[in-house]
Amino acid sequence: MHWILREFEDTRKLAQALDRLEIDYTFHSVVPFEGDLLPEPEIDDPDNVVLFGSYTLWRYALARGLKPGVFRLRPFVHEAAWQPYLLNGAESVFLRLDEIPDALSDDDQHWFMRPVEDSKVETGRVRKTCDIRDLALRVLCLDEADFPLGSLRHDTQLMLSEPVRIFKEWRCWVVGQQVITCSLYKEGMRVVYRREIDQDAHSFARHLADQTLITRRLM
Repeated sequence: MHWILREFEDTRKLAQALDRLEIDYTFHSVVPFEGDLLPEPEIDDPDNVVLFGSYTLWRYALARGLKPGVFRLRPFVHEAAWQPYLLNGAESVFLRLDEIPDALSDDDQHWFMRPVEDSKVETGRVRKTCDIRDLALRVLCLDEADFPLGSLRHDTQLMLSEPVRIFKEWRCWVVGQQVITCSLYKEGMRVVYRREIDQDAHSFARHLADQTLITRRLM
Protein backbone atom coordinates (compact mmCIF):
# COMPACT_ATOMS: atom_id res chain seq x y z
CA MET A 1 0.00 0.00 0.00
CA HIS A 2 1.32 3.43 -0.97
CA TRP A 3 0.33 6.40 1.21
CA ILE A 4 0.15 9.86 -0.38
CA LEU A 5 0.48 12.46 2.39
CA ARG A 6 -0.15 16.18 2.38
CA GLU A 7 2.82 17.46 4.36
CA PHE A 8 2.22 19.21 7.69
CA GLU A 9 2.93 18.47 11.35
CA ASP A 10 0.35 15.72 11.87
CA THR A 11 1.23 13.80 8.71
CA ARG A 12 4.92 13.93 9.61
CA LYS A 13 3.94 12.13 12.84
CA LEU A 14 1.96 9.62 10.77
CA ALA A 15 5.01 9.10 8.57
CA GLN A 16 6.99 8.02 11.64
CA ALA A 17 4.44 5.26 12.24
CA LEU A 18 4.54 4.25 8.57
CA ASP A 19 8.34 4.05 8.80
CA ARG A 20 8.08 1.66 11.74
CA LEU A 21 5.61 -0.48 9.77
CA GLU A 22 7.80 -0.29 6.64
CA ILE A 23 4.92 1.14 4.59
CA ASP A 24 5.75 3.21 1.51
CA TYR A 25 4.70 6.89 1.46
CA THR A 26 5.46 10.20 -0.27
CA PHE A 27 4.81 13.83 0.70
CA HIS A 28 3.01 16.29 -1.58
CA SER A 29 1.48 19.76 -1.50
CA VAL A 30 -2.06 20.44 -2.73
CA VAL A 31 -2.58 23.15 -5.35
CA PRO A 32 -5.25 25.54 -3.93
CA PHE A 33 -8.65 25.52 -5.73
CA GLU A 34 -7.38 22.98 -8.28
CA GLY A 35 -6.67 19.97 -6.08
CA ASP A 36 -3.64 18.77 -8.05
CA LEU A 37 -0.61 17.42 -6.20
CA LEU A 38 2.96 18.67 -6.36
CA PRO A 39 5.02 16.81 -7.20
CA GLU A 40 2.72 14.51 -9.15
CA PRO A 41 2.87 11.12 -7.37
CA GLU A 42 4.31 8.09 -9.12
CA ILE A 43 1.72 5.33 -8.70
CA ASP A 44 2.50 1.72 -9.60
CA ASP A 45 -0.80 0.17 -8.51
CA PRO A 46 -3.91 2.45 -8.41
CA ASP A 47 -5.74 -0.21 -6.37
CA ASN A 48 -3.33 0.16 -3.44
CA VAL A 49 -3.25 3.87 -2.66
CA VAL A 50 -4.37 5.81 0.43
CA LEU A 51 -4.45 9.63 0.46
CA PHE A 52 -4.33 11.46 3.78
CA GLY A 53 -3.94 14.99 5.10
CA SER A 54 -6.74 16.85 3.34
CA TYR A 55 -10.32 15.64 3.06
CA THR A 56 -10.67 17.25 -0.37
CA LEU A 57 -8.16 14.71 -1.71
CA TRP A 58 -11.12 12.39 -2.30
CA ARG A 59 -11.73 14.31 -5.53
CA TYR A 60 -8.17 13.62 -6.68
CA ALA A 61 -8.59 9.94 -5.81
CA LEU A 62 -11.94 9.70 -7.62
CA ALA A 63 -10.68 11.43 -10.77
CA ARG A 64 -7.73 9.04 -11.02
CA GLY A 65 -9.45 5.86 -9.86
CA LEU A 66 -7.27 5.43 -6.78
CA LYS A 67 -8.43 2.83 -4.24
CA PRO A 68 -9.15 2.65 -1.38
CA GLY A 69 -8.44 6.38 -1.75
CA VAL A 70 -9.63 8.64 1.07
CA PHE A 71 -11.47 7.65 4.24
CA ARG A 72 -14.86 9.28 3.60
CA LEU A 73 -17.55 9.66 6.24
CA ARG A 74 -21.22 9.08 5.57
CA PRO A 75 -23.22 12.15 6.72
CA PHE A 76 -23.77 11.77 10.45
CA VAL A 77 -27.48 12.65 10.11
CA HIS A 78 -27.91 9.38 8.15
CA GLU A 79 -26.72 7.25 11.08
CA ALA A 80 -30.04 6.03 12.50
CA ALA A 81 -28.47 4.84 15.77
CA TRP A 82 -27.24 8.36 16.56
CA GLN A 83 -30.45 10.25 15.73
CA PRO A 84 -31.74 10.49 19.35
CA TYR A 85 -28.42 11.98 20.51
CA LEU A 86 -27.60 14.54 17.82
CA LEU A 87 -27.39 18.21 18.74
CA ASN A 88 -28.81 19.10 15.33
CA GLY A 89 -30.42 16.11 13.67
CA ALA A 90 -34.12 15.29 13.60
CA GLU A 91 -35.25 18.91 14.08
CA SER A 92 -33.10 20.24 11.25
CA VAL A 93 -34.26 21.73 7.95
CA PHE A 94 -32.60 20.27 4.83
CA LEU A 95 -32.47 22.50 1.76
CA ARG A 96 -30.56 22.69 -1.49
CA LEU A 97 -28.81 26.01 -1.86
CA ASP A 98 -31.06 26.95 -4.80
CA GLU A 99 -34.15 26.37 -2.59
CA ILE A 100 -33.05 28.79 0.14
CA PRO A 101 -34.29 32.14 -1.32
CA ASP A 102 -37.89 30.86 -1.56
CA ALA A 103 -37.83 28.74 1.61
CA LEU A 104 -36.38 31.22 4.13
CA SER A 105 -37.72 34.60 5.17
CA ASP A 106 -35.41 37.60 5.00
CA ASP A 107 -35.14 38.14 8.77
CA ASP A 108 -32.66 38.01 11.66
CA GLN A 109 -33.43 34.51 12.91
CA HIS A 110 -30.25 32.61 13.76
CA TRP A 111 -29.47 29.17 12.32
CA PHE A 112 -26.57 26.79 12.61
CA MET A 113 -25.79 25.95 8.97
CA ARG A 114 -23.45 23.37 7.49
CA PRO A 115 -23.29 21.13 4.40
CA VAL A 116 -24.95 17.74 4.84
CA GLU A 117 -21.97 16.04 3.21
CA ASP A 118 -18.71 16.28 5.14
CA SER A 119 -17.21 18.15 2.22
CA LYS A 120 -15.84 21.36 3.82
CA VAL A 121 -17.33 23.42 0.98
CA GLU A 122 -18.66 25.77 3.66
CA THR A 123 -17.71 26.12 7.31
CA GLY A 124 -20.43 25.10 9.75
CA ARG A 125 -21.37 28.09 11.92
CA VAL A 126 -24.24 30.22 13.19
CA ARG A 127 -25.65 32.80 10.76
CA LYS A 128 -28.68 35.04 10.43
CA THR A 129 -31.33 34.05 7.87
CA CYS A 130 -30.70 37.25 5.89
CA ASP A 131 -26.99 36.37 5.65
CA ILE A 132 -27.79 32.82 4.51
CA ARG A 133 -30.10 34.19 1.80
CA ASP A 134 -27.44 36.67 0.68
CA LEU A 135 -24.88 33.86 0.44
CA ALA A 136 -27.26 31.71 -1.62
CA LEU A 137 -28.14 34.56 -3.98
CA ARG A 138 -24.47 35.36 -4.60
CA VAL A 139 -23.75 31.75 -5.51
CA LEU A 140 -26.86 31.42 -7.68
CA CYS A 141 -25.71 34.42 -9.76
CA LEU A 142 -22.69 32.41 -10.89
CA ASP A 143 -22.48 29.97 -13.77
CA GLU A 144 -21.83 26.51 -12.33
CA ALA A 145 -19.17 25.90 -15.00
CA ASP A 146 -17.09 28.67 -13.40
CA PHE A 147 -17.18 27.33 -9.85
CA PRO A 148 -13.77 26.45 -8.36
CA LEU A 149 -13.25 22.91 -7.12
CA GLY A 150 -14.63 22.34 -3.63
CA SER A 151 -16.98 25.33 -3.49
CA LEU A 152 -20.69 25.73 -2.86
CA ARG A 153 -22.84 24.85 -5.86
CA HIS A 154 -26.50 25.36 -6.77
CA ASP A 155 -27.37 21.80 -5.73
CA THR A 156 -25.33 21.66 -2.49
CA GLN A 157 -27.57 20.26 0.25
CA LEU A 158 -27.41 22.25 3.48
CA MET A 159 -28.64 21.51 6.99
CA LEU A 160 -30.06 24.34 9.11
CA SER A 161 -30.91 23.86 12.78
CA GLU A 162 -31.44 25.79 15.98
CA PRO A 163 -28.10 26.90 17.48
CA VAL A 164 -26.93 24.93 20.53
CA ARG A 165 -24.38 26.13 23.08
CA ILE A 166 -21.47 23.66 23.34
CA PHE A 167 -19.41 23.70 26.53
CA LYS A 168 -16.92 20.95 25.63
CA GLU A 169 -16.14 19.17 22.37
CA TRP A 170 -14.51 15.76 22.62
CA ARG A 171 -13.13 13.76 19.71
CA CYS A 172 -13.02 9.99 20.10
CA TRP A 173 -11.64 7.20 17.90
CA VAL A 174 -13.59 3.95 17.84
CA VAL A 175 -11.94 0.85 16.35
CA GLY A 176 -13.59 -2.54 16.48
CA GLN A 177 -16.43 -1.00 18.55
CA GLN A 178 -13.90 0.00 21.24
CA VAL A 179 -13.10 3.60 22.20
CA ILE A 180 -9.31 3.50 21.87
CA THR A 181 -8.34 7.16 22.32
CA CYS A 182 -9.95 10.54 23.00
CA SER A 183 -9.00 14.19 23.34
CA LEU A 184 -10.62 17.45 24.31
CA TYR A 185 -10.74 19.72 21.25
CA LYS A 186 -12.63 22.80 22.40
CA GLU A 187 -13.83 24.18 25.73
CA GLY A 188 -16.33 26.95 25.14
CA MET A 189 -14.84 29.10 22.38
CA ARG A 190 -11.24 28.15 23.18
CA VAL A 191 -9.31 25.45 21.35
CA VAL A 192 -7.89 23.24 24.11
CA TYR A 193 -5.98 20.01 23.52
CA ARG A 194 -6.12 17.58 26.44
CA ARG A 195 -5.87 13.79 26.34
CA GLU A 196 -7.67 13.11 29.62
CA ILE A 197 -11.41 12.71 29.11
CA ASP A 198 -14.24 13.20 31.61
CA GLN A 199 -15.76 9.89 32.67
CA ASP A 200 -19.28 10.83 31.58
CA ALA A 201 -18.02 11.75 28.10
CA HIS A 202 -16.10 8.47 27.80
CA SER A 203 -19.15 6.46 28.89
CA PHE A 204 -21.31 8.31 26.33
CA ALA A 205 -18.82 7.52 23.55
CA ARG A 206 -18.88 3.82 24.51
CA HIS A 207 -22.69 3.88 24.51
CA LEU A 208 -22.80 5.31 20.98
CA ALA A 209 -20.32 2.69 19.78
CA ASP A 210 -22.57 -0.02 21.25
CA GLN A 211 -25.67 1.51 19.63
CA THR A 212 -23.98 1.53 16.22
CA LEU A 213 -23.07 -2.16 16.59
CA ILE A 214 -26.64 -3.09 17.61
CA THR A 215 -28.09 -1.24 14.60
CA ARG A 216 -25.73 -2.99 12.17
CA ARG A 217 -26.67 -6.39 13.60
CA LEU A 218 -30.36 -5.62 13.14
CA MET A 219 -29.75 -4.58 9.55
